[in-house]
Amino acid sequence: MLFHVDFKTGKPAYLQLVDQVRYAAASGGLRAGEALPSVRQLAEELRVNRNTVAKAYTELESQGIIETVPGKGCFLKDGNTPFTKAVRQKLLLKEIDEAVVTAHHLQVERADFLALVKERLDYFENKQEKP
Repeated sequence: MLFHVDFKTGKPAYLQLVDQVRYAAASGGLRAGEALPSVRQLAEELRVNRNTVAKAYTELESQGIIETVPGKGCFLKDGNTPFTKAVRQKLLLKEIDEAVVTAHHLQVERADFLALVKERLDYFENKQEKP
């Protein structure tokens, strides 16, 4: 699995890593139980401080996406989430609002935006069905 950090985006590197792991988990790029690179290994690969990777892993663990096994590393958890339905909806609404604002700034029509959302949902559903 290849991760990357774009220092020109203005988005903190650790949040870029969090987003990439979440995306990989949702798309099937990472499977439940699969090991993530060690903090040291990923930091060297991305040429970032180890604390940056550690912060990303801590955030992912607090979100219930990964789990740390002492002495073994970090692993992707199964689809179970520790969040209540209300908390999950609140987190999702934040992401949806960002996408809607971005679409507005890019002057994407409502129908086109909704078609893209449906297309992405289909893509992820099909990707998860394939082993």
